[in-house]
Amino acid sequence: MDRLIYTSLTAMRGAMARQTATANNLANAQTPGFRADIAEAQAKWLDGDGFNSRAMSSERVMASNMQAGTVTTTGRDLDVAMAGDVLLAVQAANGDESYTRRGDLQLSDNGLLITGDGHPVMGGQGTVSIPPADSVSIDAEGRIWIVPQGGDASQPQEVDRLRLASPTGSDITKGLDGLFRVKGGGVLPQDPDAKVMTRSLEGSNVQTTSTLVEMIEASRAWDAQLKLLSDVRQLDDSTADLMQLPQ
Repeated sequence: MDRLIYTSLTAMRGAMARQTATANNLANAQTPGFRADIAEAQAKWLDGDGFNSRAMSSERVMASNMQAGTVTTTGRDLDVAMAGDVLLAVQAANGDESYTRRGDLQLSDNGLLITGDGHPVMGGQGTVSIPPADSVSIDAEGRIWIVPQGGDASQPQEVDRLRLASPTGSDITKGLDGLFRVKGGGVLPQDPDAKVMTRSLEGSNVQTTSTLVEMIEASRAWDAQLKLLSDVRQLDDSTADLMQLPQ
């Protein structure tokens, strides 16, 4: 019976991991630039003395769906949508350079350009700091233009340029904070031909309907394994009764 119990336990762990990834995707269905997590199962052999005769199924988030989301026009000067597979460089909480597709940029109280979730945006010389200005805009090449306070609106000044990187040929992975990083450390190269769509935002690529179906399937798989454990317990009790000697 122990093999059947461990088989059911493995399936329950997989269903729980799948449910966690699905719930995270569904929670970010409206997050700009979000890339859905992909949970996959892998066979994990139990090592020990003798032959490897058992393999448990380990299901976890293996990759992200890099398919582009829908781009909508917002008319807001600081909204940008990255074209192609370009990633926007930002500063993670630990200070390392990381990457995102989120383009709902805004200015902090101290003039720092940040994403909608609060990560400082990287420019040519580090994080982008905007001096006091009457207006701030970004062009298709990622250059940041301002009209200084009291300045001539017909003569904007360039203050920095967004660091737009290309992941082509690099192995990247998404962390728990939703940011992409290069596996093993390092930074992505600057893409000199990168473009952005101004006054636009790319939405999440999560398909709400299919994600709800996946959540229901994971819930049913969990219930099926609970039923199996109940059946195993009944079989074990029946076997114990058969082994009892008559009084």
